[in-house]
Amino acid sequence: MRTLLFLLQKEFLQVFRNRTMLPIIFIMPVVQLLVLANAATFELKNIDLAIVDCDQSYLSAELKSHFTASPFYTIVANEVSVSKSLDMVHADKADAILVIANGFEKEFLRGQQTELQLLINAIDGSAAGLMNSYTGQIIQSFLQEQMALNTNIAIPRIVTQERFWYNPELTYSHFMIPGILVILVTVIGMFLTALNIVREKEMGTMEQINVTPIKKYQFILGKLIPFWVIAMFELMFGLMLAKLVFDIPLNGSLLLVFSVAGVFLVVALAMGLFLSSVAESQQQVMFLAYFFMIVFILMSGIFTPTDSMPLWAQIVDLINPIFYFMKVMRMVLIKGSGFTHILPYLLGLMVLSVLMLTLAIAKYRKTT
Repeated sequence: MRTLLFLLQKEFLQVFRNRTMLPIIFIMPVVQLLVLANAATFELKNIDLAIVDCDQSYLSAELKSHFTASPFYTIVANEVSVSKSLDMVHADKADAILVIANGFEKEFLRGQQTELQLLINAIDGSAAGLMNSYTGQIIQSFLQEQMALNTNIAIPRIVTQERFWYNPELTYSHFMIPGILVILVTVIGMFLTALNIVREKEMGTMEQINVTPIKKYQFILGKLIPFWVIAMFELMFGLMLAKLVFDIPLNGSLLLVFSVAGVFLVVALAMGLFLSSVAESQQQVMFLAYFFMIVFILMSGIFTPTDSMPLWAQIVDLINPIFYFMKVMRMVLIKGSGFTHILPYLLGLMVLSVLMLTLAIAKYRKTT
């Protein structure tokens, strides 16, 4: 125990004396959280809409006013020609075109079938789906208003009541911030651990440690514990910042979150140790860590649900620690899930932690 305490003292001193590492630990996570929480979003708040009004009637003007009043739409053009509006789409000056057919008001007031055409730039399929949904809601609102004013119009009345569980206001940052916190904790755990050991190799201090009577498990714990503590502190600080700045919900047990985070960090830190044992320079370990981080993050479900992935990708996710922790963070913080609900993901992390620690210890060869 005395030897381990001296190793921990050495590691903490080494971390806090490194001027390059300190900004990565304390400044980078704050900046990334503040920037990514606002930038990494699928919400559409500024849809450029071109309207082709072939009817030029009172009702068509009323319909256009509904889009003007919406905070999601910016009317960029009022054209009488579809071709001119398409040119705006081709020039990326408009995202969608609403075409109001000639005779819209006359047919509508008679209760006859009338036509509206919506043309959407669907390069981004997700954005196109949201634009279609937003437009449909505005048109439905317009129809309900006109039915209330003109009771003689024979239009079927459809009443829809919607309730969104766990995120009633559909705030996208509440979905993204737990995922961003997972990434920041992973960076601290994997990157810094790997860089720390390789840096010692390059400076020649690793050979000095190897000739001492320090046992392998003491060396591994001496490298794991400091960054485990730092990463847990980063998670605590990130949760406080997310609550104060973005008011994310904390519906579940924070003790459960930190307990699972502790197991996850063992996996991430052991992976960093393993990569540093394979690499001989900081450049090599950066490439290796970057490769695994990108693959694991993109397959973790941070942007798209993992259930939509092909079967082979879902099978690969069984060895993806970020996938498990991402699930737990969102389930506990947003849904308020309990221990029994997240138990399968916790067991997966525990299995991965044992495997990665075994690999890291086996790969590290202490020469005397």
